[in-house]
Amino acid sequence: MKKFFLGTAMAVLMSTAAHAETIGVSMALFDDNFLTVLRSGMQEYAKTLDGVELQVEDAQNDVAKQQSQIQNFIAAGVDAIIVNPVDTDATAAMSKIAADAGIPLVYVNREPVNVDTLPDKQAFVASNEQESGTLQTKEICKMLGGKGKAVVMMGELSNQAARMRTKDIHDVIATDECKGIEIVEEQTANWSRTQGSDLMTNWLSAGLEFDAVISNNDEMAIGAIQALKAAGRSMDSVVIGGIDATQDALAAMAAGDLDVTVFQNAAGQGKGSVDAALKLAKGEPVEKKVYIPFELVTKDNLAQYQTKN
Repeated sequence: MKKFFLGTAMAVLMSTAAHAETIGVSMALFDDNFLTVLRSGMQEYAKTLDGVELQVEDAQNDVAKQQSQIQNFIAAGVDAIIVNPVDTDATAAMSKIAADAGIPLVYVNREPVNVDTLPDKQAFVASNEQESGTLQTKEICKMLGGKGKAVVMMGELSNQAARMRTKDIHDVIATDECKGIEIVEEQTANWSRTQGSDLMTNWLSAGLEFDAVISNNDEMAIGAIQALKAAGRSMDSVVIGGIDATQDALAAMAAGDLDVTVFQNAAGQGKGSVDAALKLAKGEPVEKKVYIPFELVTKDNLAQYQTKN
């Protein structure tokens, strides 16, 4: 009888172990407000799931380090891998590494360059960047009355989101309603608040005149606000827009400094990437592109978003 119960107990333990799922997660960077919310969204959601463990690593914005992390996950025998790419142009190589090993791979937030040719058991979870810069720029155009001068702050140019958001800006300004807006300067500040502040300081020192700042993300927009305020410029004299609706951005909007942002559901993307990874690990079908909608945020609906992200 003792042997029977012991055998039963061992069978239960082995069954539980067999159903445990381990997901390796490689984040482009831990030290980023939006990506921190994304990472936390994954981790908090995983805690609600029985037998799911995340192994989360910081690639520290290093492509080689990220590829090494993927290889280490494969060597460790994880059930699936989630990648927030450092450089979206490097994703084809990452896809091949995972596909050759037969390990499911999910890209999150940043669109891989090979998104339309992803191998089997691979997917992309994010928000459709065609919506982000479009919502942002249409609202700024409306606030400017369809005319004026604008400067554009771009994210890292190796990143598909930066390229797409910037294209969105140009596409909106090319429309009849907004063609009275002129882009007088356009440079990258690499998603960084500090670099955004430095770039704005340089523009102000050069005597550049503009009515709006259109930033690919909130961090650069906040940097621009800091530089403008340090230079003594009134926030009422310039329209400033960002993307992501981070808590710092919403605080800047509540203070009357930021005029427009676009809510990107970081936690929702995190949850969606974990769900996709688990389904692929179980051999279940997953759409190649899973989109979480963007939402426009202005002072009028600010209160709805202050508890998010």
